[in-house]
Amino acid sequence: MAITLAMAQINARDDIDHAVIDTLRRYSWLADQMVWDDAVTPGAGGGTLTYGYTLLKTARGGAFRAINAEYARTQAEREHRTVQLKPFGGSFDVDRVISDLGPAATNEVSFQMSQLLVGVTTDLQNKIINGDVAVDTNGWDGLDKLLVGSSTEYVPDEGETGYADWSTASVGTQDEANKRLDQLDEWLSSIIPSRVGSGDAAAPGAVPAGTKAIVGNTRSIARLRALARWASMHTSTKDDLGRKIETYGDWVLIDAGDTATGMGPIVPVEQRTIGAAPVENVTDLYAITFGLDAFHGATVAGRPFVRTWLPDFTTAGAVKVGELEMGPAAVVLKNSKACGVMRNVKVG
Repeated sequence: MAITLAMAQINARDDIDHAVIDTLRRYSWLADQMVWDDAVTPGAGGGTLTYGYTLLKTARGGAFRAINAEYARTQAEREHRTVQLKPFGGSFDVDRVISDLGPAATNEVSFQMSQLLVGVTTDLQNKIINGDVAVDTNGWDGLDKLLVGSSTEYVPDEGETGYADWSTASVGTQDEANKRLDQLDEWLSSIIPSRVGSGDAAAPGAVPAGTKAIVGNTRSIARLRALARWASMHTSTKDDLGRKIETYGDWVLIDAGDTATGMGPIVPVEQRTIGAAPVENVTDLYAITFGLDAFHGATVAGRPFVRTWLPDFTTAGAVKVGELEMGPAAVVLKNSKACGVMRNVKVG
């Protein structure tokens, strides 16, 4: 079985968990589309939180053969991998003296929980993109690392520059915009869409097969939006949660936003040395397809996916703890061609 945040919200055991999941969904389209395979059963003592899966590295196709000759023998390539599930969330302290000062909607407990929820939502998106167990052993590897060296990691070669120039200074006509979109479409055509989604398509809150997105930052999505308008390929609607959904063709455009500290975008815009020269305002774009046969999450079977604990001031002790936790969970790239990254896009 697989779950989504929408399914977890339906099955939430109390109003607080229901409200927390609702906020997660509303403020993170990316997290809302993640399918979580709740298939991991901890071993004796709860010490084993490992999700094993088979990564399809290289697909194979068919071919013609001549009469009295054999087919050329080729094999699909796969690789067995495992990922460790980790709990993800945060906690805060509240003194009982200030816990209930002011209206219930804005008192210290409500304020701290709402800020924790914002931070967890933001950091979840950050880890999906930038997670690296070499930096944080308590985390998981995100798409930036998982896609290194894959066939869908696309580094443009625009002339001899080594980057795709989408800046306003370089794109001022429809012909120039179409050339950039041709380059984008060539990359997107290498991505294989999911055929499974969240499994039971009829279940409330299910993610349908074929759900996919282009994820970037404010500047890269703005430039892609502008290019798409040149080609009349940009649409904008609202979904059932009131979120504005922009698309390029059948790809949803997602701005991953800034990091929790507000120091910069989750998908950075930076100076990079390309060739032998430094290039300003360069970034990446990620193409993601969601589903159990593509990019999804893994979590523990038989327990709530999101849980909250409010401070209990009915017992002795001046300072109490509140917590929010997701999982234990991890993200999984089950097919190396289900996601991709376009490196070195110049946006300014």
